[in-house]
Amino acid sequence: MTDEAEPGPNLNRWGDTSDPAPERRGPGQDACSCFDQSRPHPRARVGFHAERQDTSAPGWRHLLELIDEAAADGREEFRPLTELSPEERRQIITLPPSIAQLTAVRRLVLYGSNLVRIPPEIGAMASLEEFTPYTSYRLHWFPYEITRCRKLTRSTVSTRALFGNYKLRPPFPHLQPFPNSVVDIDLGNLDPRHWGATAIHSCSVCDRPIEQSGLHQMWISLRVATDVMPLLVSACSAACVAALPDGARDYTPTPHRGGRIDQPASDWD
Repeated sequence: MTDEAEPGPNLNRWGDTSDPAPERRGPGQDACSCFDQSRPHPRARVGFHAERQDTSAPGWRHLLELIDEAAADGREEFRPLTELSPEERRQIITLPPSIAQLTAVRRLVLYGSNLVRIPPEIGAMASLEEFTPYTSYRLHWFPYEITRCRKLTRSTVSTRALFGNYKLRPPFPHLQPFPNSVVDIDLGNLDPRHWGATAIHSCSVCDRPIEQSGLHQMWISLRVATDVMPLLVSACSAACVAALPDGARDYTPTPHRGGRIDQPASDWD
């Protein structure tokens, strides 16, 4: 793809982000059947993707090298998938925590990825201004930590792929009950089918370590840059949950636990 003139804050670089045909996936993508991305079915049951990243895969090792290079040369634009083969792209289902090194990156382009989750370390990308995971049809939610990217003003996502999106109102995965203690939970080796992530080390809200006293996960839909995104919060306390902002207009106004919740009716035709 050739470079284009810098868009204004409200210009969608990639066209209609509602793309209703996720079956037209690229050679580096797997199919996704979490919910029907072409027609409403708000009472369906959904869950998290259960895949774990294969850290021995050539694509993963190549991505680690690309991140190290980008961190070393201080580049402002990072398009890692363009440097991977289709098979290597398919092997990448998340990004490594080392993206926290990319503090100079202003534009992160993940067009057509096979991602199913983004790690909370994206919140350390302090210079990030534009985030483009467009046509990443298996990416249904984002970590609350993305709200720490204070300079982020432009985003392009495939709206119909998101939990709770206003066009289809698909449900959210039901979250685990708040454990009274995490002393018996290995926070560094979690089942993503239940927790959405394979590791949770610090609070999404206050950034303090998750202590033995508990883990409070909640959903909230907020406007992040150009788009309203479903965000997964992993908080250390009820106080941090109470500190969350109100949800975006026309979305569930308060943090919630997912499952079969009442969502505002969609007026999308």
